[in-house]
Amino acid sequence: MSERAHDLVLFGASGFVGKLVAGYLAEHAPEGARIALAGRTRAKVELVRADLPGRGRSWPVLTADSADPAALAELAASARAVVTTVGPYARYGLPLVVACARAGTHYADLTGEVLFVRDAIDAADATARETGARIVHACGFDSVPSDLAVAELARRAAADGAGGLTDVQTVATAKGGFSGGTIDSMRAQVAAIKERPELRRIAGHPYALSPDRAAEPATRQPRDATPPTRTADGRWAAPFVMAPFNTRVVRRSNALQDWAYGRDFSYGEVMATGGGIGGAVAAGVVTGGLAGVLAGMSFGPTAALLDKVLPAPGEGPDAATRARGFFRMVTTGTTESGRRYRSVAAGPGDPGYAATAVMLGEAGLSLALDDLPDRAGSLTPATALGTVLVDRLRAAGHTYEVTEL
Repeated sequence: MSERAHDLVLFGASGFVGKLVAGYLAEHAPEGARIALAGRTRAKVELVRADLPGRGRSWPVLTADSADPAALAELAASARAVVTTVGPYARYGLPLVVACARAGTHYADLTGEVLFVRDAIDAADATARETGARIVHACGFDSVPSDLAVAELARRAAADGAGGLTDVQTVATAKGGFSGGTIDSMRAQVAAIKERPELRRIAGHPYALSPDRAAEPATRQPRDATPPTRTADGRWAAPFVMAPFNTRVVRRSNALQDWAYGRDFSYGEVMATGGGIGGAVAAGVVTGGLAGVLAGMSFGPTAALLDKVLPAPGEGPDAATRARGFFRMVTTGTTESGRRYRSVAAGPGDPGYAATAVMLGEAGLSLALDDLPDRAGSLTPATALGTVLVDRLRAAGHTYEVTEL
């Protein structure tokens, strides 16, 4: 890799999130980092480059199309690491994963699509293990805070000799907007399941992303969803829209580390909606609204109506909304010895966009520049980057801390 032209290539630089990641890298990448911007249309990427601060204006521009395997192979071979914001990943992402795996190039994306990650594991894991490539999915709000918070909690419990984790739950609190790209990814997965109903069993399986589903514990049923309920501190909570993906990433991290979190590890996520009657009403509204949107996307007339009112691809929250946002993930776990710990992951900025730009930017820089755990193949943020990414995110203003209760 020392002879490659670029340390890091950002693919999808002209998209909504791609522009945010490019801006973050222009301000925070270290001097001497060899970064290139890439996309399907050179003129659009050049416009993004022209608006970047400082050294970002001199970065090379590369062109490639997700439908052109030769161009993707050339792009992958030119870099130590590639990060991509081009989704829906089920539609556009797999050729780049395969190209990076074959080239021995590290890869990171922002996917929250279970079916895509399953396909990518099946298509590229073995090749990436042979070439030494780290293929790291879910390097944004899906699923960095969840994955790292649980890993930090497990690490602290192990250091204290408290035994493996048993019951673990994350309570999410967040404020932010939605982009058209996120909506389009949800729409694409719903459409895939409608076209091929057998995919519902894969998407709905709690261990859908496990490297060895047969070896997963059969004695505990993971908690993937919940009706409006109450958290330990008395607040009301609703199902968390990202839980069906995040929980599977966390379980894959456990399995990839030979179930280091515990063989009896059970994990779930909910979203806090507040206390009192207002919190209860909000929990009910969120629960019903989430179910309604997902059902509506699978039914023609309502899908057409949702298309008119939901953000279109390329759209997203404005700068003021992004600045006002935040996220806070509080993960509480019990160990085999009965000791209890709390892990907090938090940060400023709209979680899906401002904070995600930080997460993907730092993940990409880490893959390109850092001395990382000796692993290759289809990995997760916790298993590919681990404490190295935790330290980077802390330095960038995010919080990762663990306390014993």
